[in-house]
Amino acid sequence: MKLLKPLGLLLSMAMAASAPAQAQNFPSKPVTLMVPYPAGGLSDLIARKVNVALSAELKQPVIIENLGGAGGAIAAQKVLSAPADGYYLFQGSPNELILAPLAMKAVKHKPEDFRLIQRMALAPMAIVASSKFPANNAQEMVAEIVKRAKAGNPVNYASVGTGSFYHLLGEEMAKKIGVDMLHVPYKGGGPILQDLLGGQIDLFITPYGAPHVAMAKEGKTKFLAALSPQPQRLIPDVPTVDQAKALKGFYYTISSGYYVKKGTPEPIVEALHRALTKVMFDADFRNTMTAMGQDVGEALRLDQTAQVYADEVKLYQGIAKSIKLEAQ
Repeated sequence: MKLLKPLGLLLSMAMAASAPAQAQNFPSKPVTLMVPYPAGGLSDLIARKVNVALSAELKQPVIIENLGGAGGAIAAQKVLSAPADGYYLFQGSPNELILAPLAMKAVKHKPEDFRLIQRMALAPMAIVASSKFPANNAQEMVAEIVKRAKAGNPVNYASVGTGSFYHLLGEEMAKKIGVDMLHVPYKGGGPILQDLLGGQIDLFITPYGAPHVAMAKEGKTKFLAALSPQPQRLIPDVPTVDQAKALKGFYYTISSGYYVKKGTPEPIVEALHRALTKVMFDADFRNTMTAMGQDVGEALRLDQTAQVYADEVKLYQGIAKSIKLEAQ
């Protein structure tokens, strides 16, 4: 029995010694980018541009895994179920990490289970409508929403899941207008676009990119309003929400970044931060993001990321509280 303590001590020392070695050799195998939505949406398009440049920096293949459902919580949980070794990167936003736990009782993760490595992009947002929707601007949209609510046939709006940012914005918009709207949750932006094209969905409050603009130019969908004080770069002819008195000041953007499981060794976090920061300055990445309508975010120092993430948690939890979001 006396041999057990020295043996245990030796094992502990060996494991402790191996951790820095593993971090120093990181990555020694492919890295996976977990995208919490099906292929075809804006998140997927961003990932397919990041993975090429990131692979070049890490000198390992970077594989994209799409896993939609439960407002991104299924994908988040899969990352948390994996070792905290940096080989699973979560491409996330406040939707999946902050809001999903507030909206769904089945979601067990908390924002603090993840650590922000780098914020990559800021997405402008707008209200997109089916081409069959009768309104063409914010003022006409508000009038149509009020008319149909009074007739008992409320305007519907899509989101990427109950408790998602887009769900909250729909609820906040309905609250500002003073009538009910019908929320229709989906697993991702790709399926929503299909139903917008088919006319089953009336409205979608969403970040957008060049593909969405192309659809609108072809008359397949239409932009009703930009969620900003001034017209936006890709849709300069689309008026802002300020056109409708009820929606004045209804301005929002959303960030997209990469996260790892809390407890990932610091040398691995540093290696990923360096690589992702270099990706942000990759000319092809920046040009593609600009063409897609995304604003490449300011490159954060690693010592800034915790505060930036904490500020986002406070902001989005505040929005959820303001509309009395309850977990279901």
